[in-house]
Amino acid sequence: MNLQLKIWRQKDAKDKGHFMDFQAKDISADMSFLEMMDVVNDQLIKDGKTPVEFDHDCREGICGMCSMVINGNPHGPDRATTTCQLHMRRFKDGDTIVIEPFRAKAFPVVRDMVVDRSAFDRVIEAGGYISVSTGNAQDANATPIPKEDADRAFSAATCIGCGACVAVCKNASASLFVSAKIAHLGLVPQGQAERERRALRMVAAMDEAGFGACTNTGACSAACPKEIGQENIAMMNRDFARSSVKDRG
Repeated sequence: MNLQLKIWRQKDAKDKGHFMDFQAKDISADMSFLEMMDVVNDQLIKDGKTPVEFDHDCREGICGMCSMVINGNPHGPDRATTTCQLHMRRFKDGDTIVIEPFRAKAFPVVRDMVVDRSAFDRVIEAGGYISVSTGNAQDANATPIPKEDADRAFSAATCIGCGACVAVCKNASASLFVSAKIAHLGLVPQGQAERERRALRMVAAMDEAGFGACTNTGACSAACPKEIGQENIAMMNRDFARSSVKDRG
């Protein structure tokens, strides 16, 4: 198939940036979206032009690096799918595809599709960990955990930190990401010792990074490639409120 591409080009964070038109020719329906971008870049290099820069790593949907907004949707039109797992069979011959980076104040564009998501790292550094020394690995049944809590913790832990929730949110809120990190630790016994200060510190780091407030539109969960649920945001809000009261006391 042959496709018309409108790709965002931006030299650096100071550049205003603009869309440029490209042709993607002889694209196989079995290619992934990133493989299609590779074909475009190969042709640009052959023509002596600068290739389009974009983030990628595992190309297996587990690292969260492939941050592209495709036709207005973070990671593209398919639900529960990362950009690298989106296949070109989803498009038709002659389609026009608009490709741009994730956009948020806290995610400044570095170049083309590449954005600086180190704000997520700073949120994790603020409290997304368990610092207690647990010693050697215990037997599997040594620490009883209700199955419902274990399932919820595992579900929250599937967050890959891609930032789609931020990119799709009208307020550029990181509440889904932060709440997933708080929930998957706060639902297991090992995470209880730091549960209160974790919520305070991570929410404070989120605000300091410049992310917006959550208004519960649900767009974040709909765009999340791992389908993280909004119940985690409710848990984060409860932990934060409870911890704030205790902190003032």
